[in-house]
Amino acid sequence: MSPSVVCVASWNVDLVARIAQPLQRGQTCMATHFDRLPGGKGSNAAIAAARQGVQVGLIARIGDDDMGQMGLDLWSREGIDSQFVVRSAGESNGTAVILVYEDGDNSIAVYPGAGAGLSAAHVQAATARLKQSQVVMASCEVPLSATQAAFEIARTHQVTTLLNPAPAMPLPDALWPLIDVLTPNEGELQRLAEEGNIDRAAERLLQLGVGAIVVTLGDQGCALYRPSVAPLRVAGHAVRVVDTIGAGDTFTGALAAALARRTPWHEALNEANAAAALSTQAPGAVTAMPTRSQMLDFLAAGTRTG
Repeated sequence: MSPSVVCVASWNVDLVARIAQPLQRGQTCMATHFDRLPGGKGSNAAIAAARQGVQVGLIARIGDDDMGQMGLDLWSREGIDSQFVVRSAGESNGTAVILVYEDGDNSIAVYPGAGAGLSAAHVQAATARLKQSQVVMASCEVPLSATQAAFEIARTHQVTTLLNPAPAMPLPDALWPLIDVLTPNEGELQRLAEEGNIDRAAERLLQLGVGAIVVTLGDQGCALYRPSVAPLRVAGHAVRVVDTIGAGDTFTGALAAALARRTPWHEALNEANAAAALSTQAPGAVTAMPTRSQMLDFLAAGTRTG
């Protein structure tokens, strides 16, 4: 059987407007471009993992509007198992309003819609699927009760758990020891630990029981922290950025795929860095997410930031 990843997933439709620079309070400006694109951190990460050649299944709750159907159609094209995706009658789908600036950075407001109703019961209905996986991943865009239920099942069956803590929020004490791999960006790590120094922030979260922390650092790559082991820093890649939407999700999904293959840490981080860099080469979250062959070709070319 091929390595497999199960994602406790959010699904949003991204409404993306391009403007020159961040808005000030009360300001209105004309956008230069607008798109309606697939999004949601869970769905994005699942697609990134699937394009890296592993089997992927979703546990999710979506609306019964046209935007919910958009997700089902997308997952079918990507070869992702949606058996445990529940459509909720009469509820609107999750939606993200995204402003993208000239330098490729962005600001995002997310409305979870039907996804807010994803529960531990939905997760428990997928227990057999969770038990058969190598990695179970989630983000903080889904209810924490659903994530905790999935991670408890995973822990019982020796399945690796991976949490992308975005958006950053307080986590219950019982969840920390269930997290094998945490993938915050620098700001999320600092907020979770209430500590500005990255090294000290990572150490605080490790003391709460997290197995490993991978901090993403944009074009500077990432850093891996584990208990009683010196940090492992892996350089990033120099690319021309179109936009950064979904880059963190791509990193998380590619890392999940690598961990499902039991890839050694340094190689896994190299692959996730490369996939994330490539994902910034076109507008939207999933447009430029690379296949495994594209990622390996990019790594072979050897473009680094340092």
